[in-house]
Amino acid sequence: MPASTDARADATRAGEALRFAGVLSRASVPGLWKAMPALDGVRTLDLHGVTALDSAGLALLSAVAERCGATTVEGDPPGLAELQSAYRLDRRLGF
Repeated sequence: MPASTDARADATRAGEALRFAGVLSRASVPGLWKAMPALDGVRTLDLHGVTALDSAGLALLSAVAERCGATTVEGDPPGLAELQSAYRLDRRLGF
């Protein structure tokens, strides 16, 4: 599934949750990394606001999940299940 060329994405903190919104794609990931809130204390990655993602978006999520440690992932944006399967990632986005 080709990702949208729309490079708008956002990540905001809400207590122990890190909420992602928009398209997590090759075009949006660099800017999102630069604007990433502090990850200390994050226990949940909330993907309910993600409208699409590609392999770059999945790589960002996987890296964030690894840095946060024991993390739950909420939400099932389009493409996530297929990419998780292709890269053999578990539900927590780890190997």
